[in-house]
Amino acid sequence: MAAKAVLTGTHFMNGDYACCEGALAAGCRFFAGYPITPATEVAERMSARLPDIGGVYIQMEDELASMAAILGASWGGKKAMTSTSGPGFSLMMENIGLGLCTETPCVVCNVQRAGPSTGLPTLVAQGDMMQARWGSHGHYEIIAVAPSSPQEMFDFTVWAFNLSEQYRVPVLIMADEVVGHMTERVVIPPEDKIEVVSRRKPATPPEKFLPYKAADDGVAPMANFGDGYRIHVTGLTHDERGYPLMDASAQAQMMDRLVQKIRKNLDKIIRCDTISMDDAEVAVVAYGIGARSAKRAVREARERGHKAGLIKLNTVWPFPEKLIREVAGSVRALIVPEINLGQMALEVERCAQGRCPVRLLAHAGGGIHSPRVILSAIEDALKLKLKKRR
Repeated sequence: MAAKAVLTGTHFMNGDYACCEGALAAGCRFFAGYPITPATEVAERMSARLPDIGGVYIQMEDELASMAAILGASWGGKKAMTSTSGPGFSLMMENIGLGLCTETPCVVCNVQRAGPSTGLPTLVAQGDMMQARWGSHGHYEIIAVAPSSPQEMFDFTVWAFNLSEQYRVPVLIMADEVVGHMTERVVIPPEDKIEVVSRRKPATPPEKFLPYKAADDGVAPMANFGDGYRIHVTGLTHDERGYPLMDASAQAQMMDRLVQKIRKNLDKIIRCDTISMDDAEVAVVAYGIGARSAKRAVREARERGHKAGLIKLNTVWPFPEKLIREVAGSVRALIVPEINLGQMALEVERCAQGRCPVRLLAHAGGGIHSPRVILSAIEDALKLKLKKRR
C-alpha cells in the first residue's frame, strides 16, 4: 500500500516534523538540504517520507547548492523546499536573491539558533529576523512567517507554500529551536479540508507568452520547463520576455513589479492574532516562542486587573505597519520581547512614530523569556501616562 502524503489525524510530534508534514500536505515533492542543528529533523523526516510518496529527497554538498537545487526543481514544476539554521541561512542568501529576481516559488525553513558564527548550535535565538528581510543584496520585498508552536509549524508551512505560489516568491519560515524541538499535539485535517494553492499556469498560447508579464494583481503566470513554452531565466535585470536588458529604465520596471506585487497585496498577506486588545493600555508585540511566554504574561496581567493585550506577529515580513501604528496611538507603551538584542523592536519603534514608548526586552539567546519578566515590564509600563491620541 502506498504511503499517504497527508497523515490526517491527531499526532504527538515536534515542530520540525510538523513542518515536514505541512510541506507534504501542501504538495511539496522535492527537498534539497544539508544537515544542521536544530533543523536536521526536518530533513530527516523528509528523507523518510518523500520517497514513499513519489517525491525526491537529496542531500546536497552545502547550503549554497541546496538553495540552487530547490530553485531548479521549482522551475521543473515541483513544489520545493529546504531547511536550515543560522550559518546555512547565511550561505543561502545569494540564491535567495536569485529566487526573488527570477520570481521562483519555494520555501525555506530557518530554525534559528544562537549566533553569530557557530554560536550555540543546540540552543534557541531569534537573531536572523533582519537577515530574513535584508540578507540578500539589492532591494526587494519578501514574505516571512513566524510559527510559535508545532501546530503552527504545520499550518504555517502550508500557508508558506500557498503564499509562494500565489505571489511567485521565496517564502521564509522563521522558526526557532524551541518551537522546532517542542513536542505537542498536532492535528492534521483531512486532505480535502486543507487549502492548497496550485501554480497559476499561462492562459495565452506559447507564441504569445511573455514569462514576466504581470496579471492584474501584479503576479505573472508561471510556465514550467517542459510545458512547451519558451522560457529564459536569469538573475540579470530583464524585460517581460526574461531577456537581459541593461539600463536604468529596465531596472525601474522590473523592480516596480517585484516590489508592488507584495505591497499592493499587504491586506491579503499580513496576518496577526490580537488577544485582549479591545481595552488594552499596554500591548506586547511578540512572535515565535516569545509569543507563548507573552500570552501567559498577558493572561496573568489580566487576572491581576491590568489592561494588557498581545499582538502576535504571524507574518513578520511584510511588517504590519498599519496595525502597530494604530495601536501605538491608544496604549501607554509597546513591549517587544525578543531573543536577540533588538531587531523587530526597531520596526515597532519606526511604525509607532513616537506615539508611545517602545520597550525592548532583549535576550541574547540560549534561553527564552520567563513570563514573569514580561509581566513585570507590563506592570512598569502601566505606570506611564497615556498620551493623547494623535
